[in-house]
Amino acid sequence: MADTKAMTVEVARARLQRVRHCVVLGMTVVEGRDGRAILELPYSEKIIGNPETGVIAGGALTTVLDTACGYAVAGRTDKGQISTTMDLRIDYMKPAKPGKSVYGVADVYRLTDNVVFTRGKAYQDNPDEPVAHCVATFMRLPLTPDTTFPVPEAGE
Repeated sequence: MADTKAMTVEVARARLQRVRHCVVLGMTVVEGRDGRAILELPYSEKIIGNPETGVIAGGALTTVLDTACGYAVAGRTDKGQISTTMDLRIDYMKPAKPGKSVYGVADVYRLTDNVVFTRGKAYQDNPDEPVAHCVATFMRLPLTPDTTFPVPEAGE
């Protein structure tokens, strides 16, 4: 589509710094480009779901997957356009190991005028052995003065 805009990793990092829960969790952008995003969620006490085992909470995995999918969408839509999660389906494959970061990787596989379709996975050591995978759809809101927001550039 003609409105595809590449996102640099620097712009993705600047954007992530404006998402409070991602900052609190220590999430960082590993890769951000046209239709693809990889985020790192470092292991910490904040994301433990079972204090006895130290296993990471499913909600933390949901956060990294939804955010990665959203950033993949941002890399394929017009600068400043808002896209909101319509549907997110996650299959949890196995527990995430304590003490290790989780990476969320997502790709856009279809872009329409109104909906963006993504798929992603969360993994630790090996992307071919995910702890969870997902599919998500995002609604594209029209670009108007009422629905756009300032998007930081690298260095802002």
